[in-house]
Amino acid sequence: MDLVFLIKEGFSGIWRAKLPAAVTVVTGFFALVLLGLFATVSMSFFDVIDEVRGRVELEVFFDERSAEEDVLGIVDRIDGLEGVDEVTYISKDDAARIFEQEFGRDIERILGVNPLPRSVHVSVLPLYARPDSLEGIASRIGALQEGMDIRYNKVFLERLEENARIFTFLTAGMGILISIATVVLVGYTIRLAIYSRQESIKTMRLVGAANWFIRAPYVIEGGVQGVLAGALASLAVYVIFEQLLLRYEPGIYEVMHPSTLMVYPILVGLGFFLGVSGSMLSVRQYLRRS
Repeated sequence: MDLVFLIKEGFSGIWRAKLPAAVTVVTGFFALVLLGLFATVSMSFFDVIDEVRGRVELEVFFDERSAEEDVLGIVDRIDGLEGVDEVTYISKDDAARIFEQEFGRDIERILGVNPLPRSVHVSVLPLYARPDSLEGIASRIGALQEGMDIRYNKVFLERLEENARIFTFLTAGMGILISIATVVLVGYTIRLAIYSRQESIKTMRLVGAANWFIRAPYVIEGGVQGVLAGALASLAVYVIFEQLLLRYEPGIYEVMHPSTLMVYPILVGLGFFLGVSGSMLSVRQYLRRS
């Protein structure tokens, strides 16, 4: 019976303060749409970053004086190193065939000899595709034999990681600011509802009602407002990505689509969380002062 009463009070509070509740839902809607767009772009960006990291390779060129058996043994040992995903050995004949495919000329006919070195392409796991991790892998490979030439695009990776850090800080900062604004707005609406029912709250306190019993309807009210804002924001993000973007920018849609599917339930859950948080803060402050 108490639960039914609390739920009814929560919904009736929205009905009694229709205008503030509508303002909160609309404001929360816009805030959550921005959060949804930021989240989708951010997750898509990091998916692209991970894909780029997955393509990172080290090229290891062997000394011409090394015996073939020694080289193959080193290849096996490289394959067993931590962080190494795949190892592709390229013999001198393989290198000559690759040269001919790319340039359309037989290098042995041009020079009379095949000067191309034996090498190995080392693919690393995305988690290890960072400058410091690659430096460690390169050092361990170099320790296997002297005279090897190890190459990878360190400058590109450093710029990639720097851009990823900057983008992370920007999106996190925007997300925090929008979340705080949403909590404050929800709290403001709940505070108006509390002031309009001061006499009712005083009566409940006089008859011995617990603080949680007084607080619950307002928390339910904030949660309902948050869910409504989150559901509307999910619908807006769906229209933006699944309708407009698919129709006019299908290439971008293919990149962002996997991330978008994760955003819909997140927005509803985030709306509920922000609504409940704003309500709890406002009610707690009022009960402490009164």
